[in-house]
Amino acid sequence: MKSVTDADFEEQVLKSDKAVLVDYWAKWCAPCRQIAPILEEIAAEHGDKLEIVKMNVDENPLTPGQAGITGIPALHVFKDGEVVKQILGAKPKAALLRELADFI
Repeated sequence: MKSVTDADFEEQVLKSDKAVLVDYWAKWCAPCRQIAPILEEIAAEHGDKLEIVKMNVDENPLTPGQAGITGIPALHVFKDGEVVKQILGAKPKAALLRELADFI
């Protein structure tokens, strides 16, 4: 999975042709580390329909602030430049797949 930054967020996420799931995370966040391998699996299985990218909130404070991120892990699905789905907290793979069913 690739990382996005405040600098390339608009180009990589908002202007993307397909749906993009942004994983807002930080190195110190244990639940973030818990779901990382699950998101990698989902990216490998469904990357043709849904792109998954990571954004480190400590290194990129502007975008998460504008998105209203107050807790992590937070997952936002963007389609056509708009947030169309928000998932908060770590969830098992089956629950994430159910939440993302409309996009995969």
